[in-house]
Amino acid sequence: MEQLTDAEPSVQVKVTFTTTEEDIQLPETKRQLLVPADIGRHGLSRILNAESMLDTASVPFDFLVNGSFLRTNLQEYLETNGLSHESNVTLQYVRSLIPPKYETSFEHDDWVSAVDVLSQTSAAGRWSGDNFQSGQERILSASYDGLLRIWNASGNVIATSPSANHGGHLSSIKAAKFLSNVQLASAGMDRTVRVWKYTESDHFTGGMKPTLELYGHTSSIDSLEVDGSSKRILTASADGAIGFWTASKASAPDADASLLPGAHMSKRRKVSTSITTAQRGPLSMMQVHSAPASAAVFDPRDRTVAYSVSHDHTVRTLDLTTGSVVSTLTTSHPLLSLCAIPRASAPLLAAGTSARHITLVDPRASATTTSVMTLRGHTNKVVGLAPSPDHEYALVSGSHDGTCRIWDLRSVRPATKDEGGLGSVSEPVCVIEREGRQGRKKAMAGDGYKVFGLAWDGLGIFSGGEDKKVQVNSGRNVVAREFVRN
Repeated sequence: MEQLTDAEPSVQVKVTFTTTEEDIQLPETKRQLLVPADIGRHGLSRILNAESMLDTASVPFDFLVNGSFLRTNLQEYLETNGLSHESNVTLQYVRSLIPPKYETSFEHDDWVSAVDVLSQTSAAGRWSGDNFQSGQERILSASYDGLLRIWNASGNVIATSPSANHGGHLSSIKAAKFLSNVQLASAGMDRTVRVWKYTESDHFTGGMKPTLELYGHTSSIDSLEVDGSSKRILTASADGAIGFWTASKASAPDADASLLPGAHMSKRRKVSTSITTAQRGPLSMMQVHSAPASAAVFDPRDRTVAYSVSHDHTVRTLDLTTGSVVSTLTTSHPLLSLCAIPRASAPLLAAGTSARHITLVDPRASATTTSVMTLRGHTNKVVGLAPSPDHEYALVSGSHDGTCRIWDLRSVRPATKDEGGLGSVSEPVCVIEREGRQGRKKAMAGDGYKVFGLAWDGLGIFSGGEDKKVQVNSGRNVVAREFVRN
């Protein structure tokens, strides 16, 4: 029930409804109304859903006033902002974010560092073309135990990668991605990228076979991004370099012999393996950062362009054709994670920081300011980011505070004096706690429940972390897209 104020029921406020969503535009003659001053979001939603207005049954709406979501009734908004009842309030209505519900968890033997999804709506599903069939959705997880696991949507393990003695990673895996329904890539603390062939004998049993080992980094590889259409791979490493690779054995160049396993070991100390896997090097190894590189992503529209972030506080735009830096933006804090949010003109980059916030950056050289917006709400460093699969204004973040948070970039307010007083700020619209943490006393730092990796797909929001679980929360219709017309 809406909280009423002391305003008289007869007091009314003139409002103008606007929206940027073409399929729910009101006719111009219905955009201005007189509504009760004590009305809030739910009452305004009922007005819009009415047969005489949008005729949309029961779609939940949110309302933006000057870039911020209306969280009180109109009377309180007017009083807070020193406005009279004669004011004309412009309300931009948008479909509401629906908080994602907990669905299930997949148990592991060690910390879960990364997670990816293969589905009809995922990039890997699209790259698979007609080879991917509905009902064959898969979840890929990477763990600190050095193993990859592939799960079905019911939470059953279909395949586990071989151990180090049989061609697997020699140490903890930090990142993994599907290239298609039959190929994936992984990287980790053993400084290698490994490409795997994935096969299934039936819908319940599968196998991963290493087909390629890629050498070039001299320290742990902490991030991996792929483009299945071109079979290209991007990596970011603690050595400060960004690696650019191909998953094709035939087109991959030879590896630097000094980086191959056992190059500086005696025969007695070499790791014995029963598998012989092709060993190759990078297409290019770009030494672009002066501190550990945290993440690198492809430009969503142009796969010859990439972006990288680092502990050196910088965001760099890279030309993958020449292996050169096109531009550098310097921020105020070490950057730990990165995702690109597609837009019509140019992507917007979201970078997670060690200072517990997310910085939105316009990477274009013509941009007049470095930071477009700051997302505040986490209480520990932000190490994972993923855009919404179907909504250009939403993204999810994962943090060492033990939470994932969903953001709606349409909700903006000016920065306060305590926040520096410059630029725009957005706050999370909902928080996803680790399920095992519910009802327990919460450590501020998130100890025991840190989130390390996440993915957002039509199947759900998948997150892995220190609790040794992949947690699944509903992701479909997190942004309400459908509405019913009578």
